[in-house]
Amino acid sequence: MRDKEFLKPVEPTVPTSWSEAHSRLSWWDNITYLMRAARKGTVVPMVIELDGRFVGQLTIGNIQHGGISDAWIGYWVSSAVTGRGIATAACALGVDHAFRRIGLHRLTATYLPSNPASGKVLGHSGFRPEGYLIRNLHIDGQWMDHHFVALLADEYSITAVERLTREGRLRR
Repeated sequence: MRDKEFLKPVEPTVPTSWSEAHSRLSWWDNITYLMRAARKGTVVPMVIELDGRFVGQLTIGNIQHGGISDAWIGYWVSSAVTGRGIATAACALGVDHAFRRIGLHRLTATYLPSNPASGKVLGHSGFRPEGYLIRNLHIDGQWMDHHFVALLADEYSITAVERLTREGRLRR
């Protein structure tokens, strides 16, 4: 609720008011859905913590195995911690989990043209542009275009975390 002005312009449109969609009951409904999907193996929801405090969420979703071996990654962090590398670290950990633990071949993501910071987060983990999606997602009341990026498991010989550590973006 504290980050409504920060998150509303980048989050999918909600069918009710922001307050109702982000009420305690709605959060429990969302968590129940995520837990059910996680048990089915189609979603991996993760909490982003900083010094033991909840500061965001990272999700690997629409996990498909077999001939496609693909999923998407999405994340958000509290406005109180933006610009500190938290999203970059979380994204790298998510990428490594997707490739090393889930065993995926390909991971994709989208970001709004008005949110280049998210593009930088994804770029730091090795995502590269693959296209531009016209009116792809309904965001904050309107259909919005998105940059489409992807990363393949075999594009790097070391993990995303190791690459960021070597670049000085992460400390172990």
